[in-house]
Amino acid sequence: MATMTMIQALRSAMDVMLERDPNVVIFGEDVGYFGGVFRCTEGLQAKYGKSRVFDAPIAEGGIVGAAVGMGAYGLRPVPEIQFADYFYPAADQIVSEAARLRYRSAGDFTCPITIRMPCGGGIYGGQTHSQSPEAMFTQVCGIRTVMPSNPYDAKGLLIASIENDDPVIFLEPKRLYNGPFDGHHERASVPWSKHPLSEVPEGYYTVPLESAAIFRPGSEVTVITYGTMVFVAAAAAAETGIDAEIIDLRSIWPLDLAALVNSVQKTRRCVVVHEATRTSGFGAELIALVQEHCFYHLEAPIERVTGWDTPYPHAQEWAYFPGPDRVGAALRRVMEA
Repeated sequence: MATMTMIQALRSAMDVMLERDPNVVIFGEDVGYFGGVFRCTEGLQAKYGKSRVFDAPIAEGGIVGAAVGMGAYGLRPVPEIQFADYFYPAADQIVSEAARLRYRSAGDFTCPITIRMPCGGGIYGGQTHSQSPEAMFTQVCGIRTVMPSNPYDAKGLLIASIENDDPVIFLEPKRLYNGPFDGHHERASVPWSKHPLSEVPEGYYTVPLESAAIFRPGSEVTVITYGTMVFVAAAAAAETGIDAEIIDLRSIWPLDLAALVNSVQKTRRCVVVHEATRTSGFGAELIALVQEHCFYHLEAPIERVTGWDTPYPHAQEWAYFPGPDRVGAALRRVMEA
């Protein structure tokens, strides 16, 4: 079994699907000859040609609009939005066209497109290269929202997304591209080669959509999270000595509700963690679901650790980023309640 970074795993997923299905096409800004700004598509154009992997103008609305038309007529396009921060010009195409096509046509047409978007901070990208907009998609009926936290899941989830007949927003935490990140920015980076989840089959496999994973089993408190915050939560649990069960959502919406409920009913305490802004972030929905389904099991108020309600700062990035100290403080609070 090969050891891969998340970049290599994503590239492998696209390679597998380009080879298996002639209807799969990949396009976006600089994804062809250049191989993408993060090199996720490097070498694919040379292998499959300019009609399967090609560059698009700097026009996100046009990229997604073209993908919707391709999907309606039988292709399975995988467009890339170079940074998730740039999706806003394509919002109308995503919400009004891609998400509604199956419903509006009474099932005559589907829109099997997978829109890849690098997201999140921790890379000194400032306000226009660090956003986590997942909550903006989860309230739109008709689209799926997915965010892997490691190479193995990244490949399996991307293949499953490309094969799915629904439009999928596939968010990729940039800070995890080359290695797991526990929030301690002052320490040397750790490569994926030292983590067991970097062992990725070279061929075809899928990770089922709507399936959460128990990243770390525990008995004292449930941490519900996704993306980069999975590793931050694990660091906080280790540093506090609290036996936290960490649930990695993987598929943000639709989600694996049973996994969340079973864990919280077992531990009787819950902390929700995400990097996006606090107000109307997806954590609010997670708290509502836990409250609805686990109210009589809870022994402490649910805690929430998030980014702040400000633009993502450049100079004060680590004051914004919800690191292990903030997550650890929340773990202690729920244990003391």
